[in-house]
Amino acid sequence: MDWDQYDAVLFDLDGVITPTAVVHMHAWSKMFNDFLTARGIEEPYTDQDYYDYVDGKPRYDGVRSFLASRGIELPDGHPSDPSSDDTVCGLGNRKNDAFSEVLRTEGVEPYPGSVRLIEALVERGTKLAVVSSSRNAPSVLETAGLRQHFPVLVDGNVAAEKGLRGKPAPATFLEAATELGVEASRAVVVEDATSGVEAGSAGGFGLVVGVDRGAGEDALLRAGAHRVVSDLAELI
Repeated sequence: MDWDQYDAVLFDLDGVITPTAVVHMHAWSKMFNDFLTARGIEEPYTDQDYYDYVDGKPRYDGVRSFLASRGIELPDGHPSDPSSDDTVCGLGNRKNDAFSEVLRTEGVEPYPGSVRLIEALVERGTKLAVVSSSRNAPSVLETAGLRQHFPVLVDGNVAAEKGLRGKPAPATFLEAATELGVEASRAVVVEDATSGVEAGSAGGFGLVVGVDRGAGEDALLRAGAHRVVSDLAELI
């Protein structure tokens, strides 16, 4: 790995820096399966549904994508909808309530290999950013003790404020590169979701690294990853 070719690294958060992807998966599973059961639908939501329809996408886009896969239509509603509402936004907020409770009660520890890479890049003077679809990214980074390393954070809140399309569109990654003052061709994207890898590939970034936390090496390579690792310490 020749880091001299790159000026910046843009990290996804959940599943790349912190194991919060597992918490997200459990929260999505509980929310969707409770919803399906209440509607008398026997086919359950599975982990494969998470990778196919939800992983890496903005929260409400993930809800829409999964519901469409089951032929279910719900009104969009509004982001202010209570979590009890059977709307796209209501279901998304219901999932977020479950995630926030786990984060509050259990906290989160970052992947040791990810911390090693971040610290090595900080020592080199490489510019760093987090690009996450999650609106919980600031609190996750704070809880993990890593917020100080990322002067730029483009999360779901920033994307909504600036009208940026979420992954697999490259807009959020390109926004982070712009805020860091680097060209896409001189930046690395690090992602564990196929939608995020697709975004990095579509944005013309110099290197797109897939981190295989369950999506599968082949799927990440098909999505456009230049290389796939199982732990970020492999890049040191």
